Amino acid sequence: DRPVHMEIGCGKGQFMFELAARTPEINYIAVEVNESVISDACKKAKEAGITNVIFMKCGAEILTKYIKPASIGKLYLNFSCPLPKKANENRRLTNIKFLEIYKEILTPDAEIHQKTDNMHFFEYSIEQYTLAGFKLKNVSLDLHNSDFEGNIVTEYEKKFSSMGMPIYRLEAYL
Repeated sequence: DRPVHMEIGCGKGQFMFELAARTPEINYIAVEVNESVISDACKKAKEAGITNVIFMKCGAEILTKYIKPASIGKLYLNFSCPLPKKANENRRLTNIKFLEIYKEILTPDAEIHQKTDNMHFFEYSIEQYTLAGFKLKNVSLDLHNSDFEGNIVTEYEKKFSSMGMPIYRLEAYL
């Protein structure tokens, strides 16, 4: 009875917990492949009394087995592993293979929000979104020195920005 948004690669859940607290009118699915990390996130959510987040331990390649078509209104990809070696390109969460999966589960008006510290991965992602037919908006090459409001700082984001690295951000939509 409420919109559903998803984060793929939720890690320890810091971003998801803050987002869920800010928007209790939205249900969230937090996806993580690492069992020990997602187990910790589940425990923290239970202890904090967060009731609008559920967790899924799985890889993004099988999301269509569990998520109904056109049911996710927003998708977050925060600091996904850039997997820099060419041999690992098909495992990047913004590879066209995954973008086609996301198209199946996203609502027609959905957006993908991506943040990363890796310029090469960001450039790669822009190419992949374009190949998959996505349009881009709110593209930032230095999020923390932009006028973007409402940013939730993730653990990786805090670490990388404290080192003086720019944070890249975009929103993709069909």
